[in-house]
Amino acid sequence: MTIEDQIKDIEEEIQKTPYNKNTQHHIGKLKAKLARLKDEQEKRRAASSGGGKSYAVRKSGNATVALVGFPSVGKSTLLNKVTDASSEVGRYDFTTLDVVPGIMDYKGAKIQILDLPGIIKGASKGRGRGREVIAAARSADLIIVMADVFRYDIDLIVRELYLAGLRLNQRPVDIRIYKSFRGGLNVNHTVELTQIDEEMVKTIVSGYGIINADIVLREDINEDQLIDYLSGNKVYVDALVVLNKIDLLPEEEVNKVIDILSESGWNVFTMSAEKDMHIDQFKDSVFDICEFIRIFLKPQGQEADLVEPLVVKEDSTVGIVCDYLHRDFRERFRYARVWGPSAKFPGQRVSISHILKDEDILSIVVRR
Repeated sequence: MTIEDQIKDIEEEIQKTPYNKNTQHHIGKLKAKLARLKDEQEKRRAASSGGGKSYAVRKSGNATVALVGFPSVGKSTLLNKVTDASSEVGRYDFTTLDVVPGIMDYKGAKIQILDLPGIIKGASKGRGRGREVIAAARSADLIIVMADVFRYDIDLIVRELYLAGLRLNQRPVDIRIYKSFRGGLNVNHTVELTQIDEEMVKTIVSGYGIINADIVLREDINEDQLIDYLSGNKVYVDALVVLNKIDLLPEEEVNKVIDILSESGWNVFTMSAEKDMHIDQFKDSVFDICEFIRIFLKPQGQEADLVEPLVVKEDSTVGIVCDYLHRDFRERFRYARVWGPSAKFPGQRVSISHILKDEDILSIVVRR
């Protein structure tokens, strides 16, 4: 029996088995086996692809944002509005047949925007070159799930991304597994488990070939989260839902669409890319979600450069800025001085571990 046949059989068994207390362990074991088979299927597919065409794009700038959505919802129009790119725009499906990158310059940050071909049902299984599209999305720091007021069934898109291993607006669970040579599986948890019991944990973990280990759970997880952790190949990425073409319907109709999307737990950003509605607010949202801060550098004995900031992530330290500036700065570091929000007083002398804040002015002193 082929891997494909095994996957199909297990999916059918999971679907027809009612989930209850008596069947949950059996279903958990099936889910773990299904995940392992899909991982093996993907490895074989990658090995046999022979270096065929892909949508690999070299990452550029401070962050990469992928525009993902149905065909013809306005991804290309948005890209052209906010970047230096020129992506073909048409009023028919599949105008974009390749990845079109562009750079959005905003508040000193250079943010790479990728206009990806439209996603259709079955993309996670390769339909419509879906695997290549999703592979490009997996490398992004932020995914824009783009819909319009006429095509807003984003659950389909999110489902395809989920099946391809993308976890939107989630974080890896706090689990530790310490393998040993004997003693079997021991489960410890620092919180009450309401979605999974210790026996289920042992069943799923043993399904991955781990028979001796101490398992520590620091969150109230479910079986799918545990399987994701054991698979080790899931991508956790921030996502923003953008509803485009709001100029084409009356406000009350647009609000109905927003309510439908909100019921699924999404915060919805509305815009009309073609009419330039909310374009600046979109740039602000992307900048904020990427958690950037701007650091103005002040060479020793000179004025600070308040025109072109260095853009780094929130909670960056002086040491991280040293790494950006020169590979030797961390080793040669003596001290730094800071003016701004993170300083207790202007010109405070700080160490390499000092955490910076947005619009700090930083002067680094190194040994010569």
